[in-house]
Amino acid sequence: MKLKCTCQTVERAIVISFLGNYLINTVLAAVVALVPASATGGIFTAQYITFVIGSAFLVGALTWWYGARDLKSGAIFGAIGFAMAIATAFVTGVSGVLAQTGSLSAVVGVLPNFWPFLANWSTLILAGYWIIPAALMGWYMQPKAAAPMSGGM
Repeated sequence: MKLKCTCQTVERAIVISFLGNYLINTVLAAVVALVPASATGGIFTAQYITFVIGSAFLVGALTWWYGARDLKSGAIFGAIGFAMAIATAFVTGVSGVLAQTGSLSAVVGVLPNFWPFLANWSTLILAGYWIIPAALMGWYMQPKAAAPMSGGM
């Protein structure tokens, strides 16, 4: 059974990826906080690597739950999850500034700061742990052709 791109499947992808974004940013981040922090610092710490690997496994499980049955539907689900994560970060940032200041002019003042956020290497890693595992799970779940029978008499 292949998923057809209908409004229902897109809505399902949005809801599941929103749940996945919540699980990654709260539950998984809390679990990863139990990993001892690196004393040397740097970008790729044990906590960060654990977070990315855990996120990839969680996205794979969510892709299975979504029902992706080929590479394309898995990649589409991953792209929707990536877009949902970016949109959530944007809305969270804007609403946080609005809640702290109560001023729409302050919100307009911080909007240009969102573009450098997107141009960061962490956005590429975010795309990687959403799109790559989802596409791989979709590819893995696609129906395989039956092996030809060797009939020798």
